[in-house]
Amino acid sequence: MLSVAKANRLTVRVLRRVGHFVPAGVPLLTISKAKRLTPELSDDLRRAFRFGPTRTLEQNIEFGILQIVDIALKAISPAVNDPSTAISCVDQLSSILIRFAAREESRTRLYDPPGTLRVSIPYVGFDRLIESAFEQIRSYAKTDVAVSLRLMRAFTDIALTLPDGPDRRLLTSHGRRLLAGFSESPGEDVLKEMRRQLTTLETVVMAEAPTLTERKT
Repeated sequence: MLSVAKANRLTVRVLRRVGHFVPAGVPLLTISKAKRLTPELSDDLRRAFRFGPTRTLEQNIEFGILQIVDIALKAISPAVNDPSTAISCVDQLSSILIRFAAREESRTRLYDPPGTLRVSIPYVGFDRLIESAFEQIRSYAKTDVAVSLRLMRAFTDIALTLPDGPDRRLLTSHGRRLLAGFSESPGEDVLKEMRRQLTTLETVVMAEAPTLTERKT
């Protein structure tokens, strides 16, 4: 797409990201200088996309995360009541998010030549993945002490691997919402442990981030 945009001196803005459902007739992208759009150029731009009947785990990390979340929600449900499976899901989600955060950030704006924007592409970010991974579980686990405690620990584990910045502070926000979200009183001992874990999370976020060497170790 960058090559096509450069060859035709266009600016292309992709409207749908990987994994989005696109009904027939809905625009995939917009371009500058629409008068230059020919059937041949339209075909060249469409060939930059891959279409299929379903999302794929290989290309869409959020799809895999949502599948694990579905398993956790079923395990939390009163009909199943399997907190061990839900806890295992939380552990796997935290591992995925740690690996995602360690990757080089995808470029959303491509320039050629330098200073001339050619292509902008929406990618899912860390904040969106945190929301997708934990928000529904947090909501459904309001009365499940074991799952809620493991969620709090997961936030701390992830924060320990992150550099200083908004992503770390976002985890503190999720921890506070988790503590405030209990719909039934779980008992003073549980609340005390939740507050202790939240304090640990806040301390981690406020502390200096580990160096790259320390993080690898």
